Amino acid sequence: MSSIFIVDMRFFITLLQILLPLCYFATIWAYAKGFFRNERVAEVIKRPLLGLTLLLHTIYIVARTLEYFHPPITSVFELFSLIAFTIGLAYVYIELRTKITSTGYFILMLPFFFQLFSSMFTKEIPEIPEILRSHLLGFHVTSALLGYAAITISAVYGFLYLMLYHDIKSSQFGVIYKRLPNLEMLERMSFTATVFGFILLTIAIIVGLIWLPRITEDISFTDPKLFGTIVIWLIYASGLTAKRLGGWQGRRMMVLSVFGFTLTIFSMTIINMFFSEFHRFY
Repeated sequence: MSSIFIVDMRFFITLLQILLPLCYFATIWAYAKGFFRNERVAEVIKRPLLGLTLLLHTIYIVARTLEYFHPPITSVFELFSLIAFTIGLAYVYIELRTKITSTGYFILMLPFFFQLFSSMFTKEIPEIPEILRSHLLGFHVTSALLGYAAITISAVYGFLYLMLYHDIKSSQFGVIYKRLPNLEMLERMSFTATVFGFILLTIAIIVGLIWLPRITEDISFTDPKLFGTIVIWLIYASGLTAKRLGGWQGRRMMVLSVFGFTLTIFSMTIINMFFSEFHRFY
């Protein structure tokens, strides 16, 4: 009976693995129709589709964690699924906070591609270090990824701000000008995402610095990934301080968000795979 349950659970996980990219694609389609065609049906179904997709993704992550006895953080492709989920979750927070739904198409393309690659290439690793089975480590990684997801969304809003700014300066008033929020709202959305990401990244750093040294001797405070994360944190801390005390706003903050995102991607890919010892994927 237990072996049948295991087979059924793994079939269910595989089914969700196939369905998730399709769900993200359907959600993108609805947001695209709403943005470019202003279709009523798309406007009505896009939020429920996103909610259903994130619910299925939550079930997938929980089921995979329980079935394989570790959070999905053992390989870069497992991590891609968590990145997709956290970007979607962070976007929902921003959308609910600002009541703006017209930017979803630009944001949700990211989780679609991340989940697509994850679904195509994720394979269970037969033997993994015991530390990767820790649920507290999963909390540390999830906090960091939620922070990175918010930073990613902040950068997308920053890019949209710069694109709209260019169109206004060039007197080009096409669909982007008509359908995007105004510059002030895009800046507010980027700032909201930045604050959200900064708080979660702070939590991840604190958990990592306090907890991880107690369970492993492999961690090094000179680890390039740890150093890179702190540099990213300092950049955003400086930007938020400059906005609060120095009056930074507009293009300066948008350029900062795009620059910070570029460093984040470099940290999560090149440094993770080639330079970090402790954070290297297995």
